[in-house]
Amino acid sequence: MAFYVYMLASKRNGTLYIGATDDLVKRVWQHRNGVIDGFTKEHAVKTLVWYEIHETREAALTRERQMKKWNRIWKLELIEKANPVWRDLWSEITR
Repeated sequence: MAFYVYMLASKRNGTLYIGATDDLVKRVWQHRNGVIDGFTKEHAVKTLVWYEIHETREAALTRERQMKKWNRIWKLELIEKANPVWRDLWSEITR
């Protein structure tokens, strides 16, 4: 089983959200469709712009907590390095 840490954005350089899950497709679908009330629904944060895979839940949760403490510029640099045009990675994970 794989575990994921991911970032969603409202738009390029917009509002960011960091999360962790063991079912990336399901979780991103929930964000995109506003199924769960909360931050991403309130701020229209729906575009998957970055994710990474971890072998254990503990590793993913540790990375998520670490990244949530980062300053914004580090998060933007991580996105830009892997996804310079901020394309929506939804189609990549649903193939």
